Amino acid sequence: MSGTMTIFKKEMKGFFLSPTFWVICFLVSLVFSWVYPIQLNMFAQLLMNYVMQANVPANQLNIHYGVFLRLISYLNLLLIFVVPALTMKLFAEEKKMRTFDLLLTSPVTSLQIVVGKYAAALGAVLGLTVVAFMYPLATAALAKLNWPPLIISFFGIFTVGAVYAAMDLFCSSLTENSLIAYVASVIFNVSIWFIGVGADAMDSETARKIFEHISLSSHLSSLMEGTIRTNGLIFLLSVIVLFCFLAERVVESSRWR
Repeated sequence: MSGTMTIFKKEMKGFFLSPTFWVICFLVSLVFSWVYPIQLNMFAQLLMNYVMQANVPANQLNIHYGVFLRLISYLNLLLIFVVPALTMKLFAEEKKMRTFDLLLTSPVTSLQIVVGKYAAALGAVLGLTVVAFMYPLATAALAKLNWPPLIISFFGIFTVGAVYAAMDLFCSSLTENSLIAYVASVIFNVSIWFIGVGADAMDSETARKIFEHISLSSHLSSLMEGTIRTNGLIFLLSVIVLFCFLAERVVESSRWR
């Protein structure tokens, strides 16, 4: 555990002392500061006029569905492109600078290296999630909020960010070119959302259920509604473990070479 903590602290300092991370936080805050007031104003106008609009869905009159879930959707879109920018250098930059060879000869295992770097990436994702959470938190001074669904929703988007981080860490372990790692990571992040599309094209009921089970959107949607399902958490955790394991195998093969 000491090796893992050493790598974790090193990478966390690299994140939070890097101008890149704070520039990303600033850009994320800039996007939310522009989008969130617009969503609040649209929701306020909807509430004032809902008596005259007979076809307004009932859930759109709930601030959780009308405002917060849209904010989380924007956060998810940002994470698809931001997480690769944070993780692309975790292995690729070290390979390019030849410090990766020094890391392999240090008294730490491949698993400790991967876990330490992944934990640091989770810390960065958590920081971005907290930035987004500050906007609904500020709204609590103006309206009474239903906290459990809101907290579960942000836990859900953080878990999805953790999935992105695991896949992007694996992409970074495959190359010493940060740009290639970034592009591959974005492709992975986007592709995982299209897996569930295959469910509609399947004639077999069994195949359709399999595609629905491995669909990230179906598991995230339940968390967005404030519902925690065991099968969803197991699936997300399984994806994280799978890509961390693959990254560990890549690091271990580099050690043997």
